[in-house]
Amino acid sequence: MNKLLAVGTVAFDAIETPFGKTDKILGGSGTYVALAASQFGVETGVVSVVGADFPASYLEMMHAKGINTDGIEIDKNGKTFFWSGKYHNDMNSRDSLITELNVLETFTPVVPDNFKDADILMLGNLHPLTQASVIDQMAKKPKLIVLDTMNFWMDIALEDLHTVLKRVDVITINDEEARQLTGEYSLVNAAKKIHTMGPKYVVIKKGEHGALLFNEGKMFFAPALPLAEVFDPTGAGDTFAGGFCGYLAKTEDISFENMKNAVIYGSNLASFCVEKFGTERMESLTADEVKKRLYGFKALTQFQI
Repeated sequence: MNKLLAVGTVAFDAIETPFGKTDKILGGSGTYVALAASQFGVETGVVSVVGADFPASYLEMMHAKGINTDGIEIDKNGKTFFWSGKYHNDMNSRDSLITELNVLETFTPVVPDNFKDADILMLGNLHPLTQASVIDQMAKKPKLIVLDTMNFWMDIALEDLHTVLKRVDVITINDEEARQLTGEYSLVNAAKKIHTMGPKYVVIKKGEHGALLFNEGKMFFAPALPLAEVFDPTGAGDTFAGGFCGYLAKTEDISFENMKNAVIYGSNLASFCVEKFGTERMESLTADEVKKRLYGFKALTQFQI
């Protein structure tokens, strides 16, 4: 079975939406990616850092899901990364209220020996130099390197981002970030330009409007499932990425045709993530629920000509 290594934040979030608000709860890109990937039963490891204030119960929950936490460093002299945000009524835009880097400020990821041969590497939304340092630690080039990034790194570390993009196979970004990275309004033209930067596959996430997959002139679109209630979209993008990578790791097939399925599986899991605050829904999610909703996705777009 293929190994999947996820590098990202394991953190605290405090979230306010039109549907309510939370105190500090479990969050972070690495957390969401790993919880989504765990649905596929693949050997998943997380590389991150937390502080002395991080509850052992969260790590125990990950272990119970089959997630390897050997790569999560516990800094006994520091505090865990914390982000607080407030979503607007449309749930697509938000304001960051508090960002405390804490132990993340000096974080140098160390890949555990038993994951240096991972087949799929998911580089979460971190500084491009940090992402590159993880690639350097791998004992062999993974079959697939997937990178997530955001406009913040385009603003402050664009040259470093371009350098690491030359080394990855897949990039996952949202539509606004694709336009900023390329200067192209058309997402088709943006994907073409990103291909010239290195990635063979470009996944552009459009939130409640689904996701696009591009590869050498080929295109695929997956809708997002319309939901009656969306409580918290915070981890949806990372859950999508975890589902995408988890499916590819399980099926051991990284062709464009199979990536279409991976996009659907990622969208499917993301539709659960937004139903409750934080990681709560992903922690309780069952295989039967995932399977049942997949048929909903199929019915949503199935037609005959």
